[in-house]
Amino acid sequence: MRTYRYRIVISGELSETNREEFVDFRIECHGTNTVLVGDLDQAAVFGTLNRIRALDLELIALERLPEWMD
Repeated sequence: MRTYRYRIVISGELSETNREEFVDFRIECHGTNTVLVGDLDQAAVFGTLNRIRALDLELIALERLPEWMD
């Protein structure tokens, strides 16, 4: 399955424990939000969304980035 680069925005800053759940992403803090950027296939997108939900984090945005931004 093909992978694409995704940008996921979560409300708030991730704790150190929660950061460990997303080691496969580049993690950036932007103000009061955390941005995760990573290369994912369709199954990994849904797995990541399930992880976010299981950790009771608030999802703000999910965006597949254009290929020219890779």
